[in-house]
Amino acid sequence: MARLLAFAEIRAGRITRLSLEALSRCREIAGQCRGGTVAAVVMSDNPHAHFEELARYGVEEVFAVTDTVFASPHETPLSAPLTAALAAIIDQAVPDVVVLPSEESVKEILGALAARVSAPALPDVCSFDVLDGAVKAQRPVFTAGFIAHVRAEGSPVVVSLRAGSYAASESPEPSSLHVRNVPFAFDEKVSGKTLRKVVKAASGRIDLSEASVVVAAGRGVRDEKGKRLIEELAALLGAAIGASRGAIEAGLFPPSSLIGQTGKTVSPDVYIAVGISGALQHVAGMSGSRAVIAINKDADAPVFRHATYGITGDLYEVLPAFIEALKQKASTVN
Repeated sequence: MARLLAFAEIRAGRITRLSLEALSRCREIAGQCRGGTVAAVVMSDNPHAHFEELARYGVEEVFAVTDTVFASPHETPLSAPLTAALAAIIDQAVPDVVVLPSEESVKEILGALAARVSAPALPDVCSFDVLDGAVKAQRPVFTAGFIAHVRAEGSPVVVSLRAGSYAASESPEPSSLHVRNVPFAFDEKVSGKTLRKVVKAASGRIDLSEASVVVAAGRGVRDEKGKRLIEELAALLGAAIGASRGAIEAGLFPPSSLIGQTGKTVSPDVYIAVGISGALQHVAGMSGSRAVIAINKDADAPVFRHATYGITGDLYEVLPAFIEALKQKASTVN
């Protein structure tokens, strides 16, 4: 028997894709264990708005926290209320495994949460299973150059899941939800921190962590002309724009677009790497992509080792042709 409790993080009024990936994996594991169950935690000013979607992903029980501290603009909640609420629910739910999306907010609190509920923690795993009363997992180490096989015993075990590790899939049959409303109140003054403002990227930008298509620029995008090509390609594909450190240091893209070990981890269906060499630090942030298209004039660039499709050529020649072909395709469809 395995009782799994997953944190369904809400961002911009929606359950994040990574949370749905975690829920899907929890449902698979519960189905493999006799008497296995899946519960979810939702924290929002209106958690009830997400119950229908949770049922479609096979959640049987919801622990709902209603508080304005988790409402917009608090889309990235302060760590203190998030830790306190999760700890309270874990004490009430008594799960065997707690699964959290490896988002920035979770990375900040994972250690504190595990210590608070006296649980072992397996952070940033790319796969996990419950076998023989223990959680067995794999996690990338040394800039995703190696995979470590790890194991933890106890109840609960806290796990955070990397983006793209599993596909988000709805249950063949929606479940019937049992809702538990969890009383919660938090005085932000007690934490010594006050969230005054959430600074967002320019309006119209697609969230990197939620995008199904990402166009990423590297050092090979060396000027405003290259930047415009990236932006035009992304607009045609409805894609988010990411960048390597080299492109950001050149001043062409904002720091918020950084993908890599010290930036964001993305897991799109399609990742288009333009002028990116493929250093390990960058690959660590895009290794969960389902298909990678690499465009680089250096045929020996490491990025081609990770590519599903590769184009050897100057991006200033390849992208205009690529963009024109997309335009012609769009005009034919319309």
